[in-house]
Amino acid sequence: MTETAYDYQSAKELLELCDKHQLSIAEVMLRRESHQQSISTETLLAKMAEYYRGMKASVGKGVGIDQLSPSRLSGGDAKRLLEYSQSAKPLFGERFAKTMAYGFAVLETNAQFGRIIATPTAGSAGIVPACLLTLEETENLSDEQLAMALFTAAGIGVIIGKKAYFSGAKGGCQAEVGSASSMAAAAIVEATGGTPTQACNAAAFALMNTLGLVCDPIGGYVEVPCVSRNGMFAVHSFEAAVIALANCRCVVPFDDVVIAMRDIGRRMPRALKETSEAGLAKTPAGLQFHSGKIVPETRPPQK
Repeated sequence: MTETAYDYQSAKELLELCDKHQLSIAEVMLRRESHQQSISTETLLAKMAEYYRGMKASVGKGVGIDQLSPSRLSGGDAKRLLEYSQSAKPLFGERFAKTMAYGFAVLETNAQFGRIIATPTAGSAGIVPACLLTLEETENLSDEQLAMALFTAAGIGVIIGKKAYFSGAKGGCQAEVGSASSMAAAAIVEATGGTPTQACNAAAFALMNTLGLVCDPIGGYVEVPCVSRNGMFAVHSFEAAVIALANCRCVVPFDDVVIAMRDIGRRMPRALKETSEAGLAKTPAGLQFHSGKIVPETRPPQK
């Protein structure tokens, strides 16, 4: 590894680079990509800011959806959650429900053939945008600051990609939603002034507490339980960030948590890895979608 490349294979090496050069994870990642792609850091940052604006657009589209998707499995719940967040007394306050609404929104946009930014996958694409948009609204952060947060998320993603995988077909939903949650948690920490060590602890807490999560989509669609998982695990990312910002140390280092995720994925039965052959997909409700069967709409009408 050359010093100019800022390359690394593990969280341990990443933290050593951060300490040696007195840089954040985002700054190391930005320099790494600049070296590998032969593109200026200014150009890369502008490109990442554009990605962030694309994420915000997918949230904006999703919270306006009031029709069911072609599969009739999703649609309108992001809007319901947003309306609830703005009601008189939302449980745990407005931010809690709104963050979930944003996570739902991206997956509902995807289900209705809208444009999303897969970070790290389409099935987990709502978590990072939900967290960053919440930070923009509550911490008054700029697009450039949130673009740097995306570099933090990418810095954590590099480690997962080198040591394990992001695919639900290979590792179950722990590889998709778990990875997205860990990336988002680290991004939250650095965006709010936390250290690289705290960011890696947040990533470890987030991923550690999603280990074993299976991928069992009903009907083979990236909707149930994917939509709700994106909303709920966006909140999970904030929880992991809070634990790390409180200077709690994850006893199991991030590198080891990623190894555990890889091991669990290898041991997980194929039926629980994006095949729709077990779990929720084989429940009585799930089976109604087998071979294209559609269940009647039973939810209350949109206001």
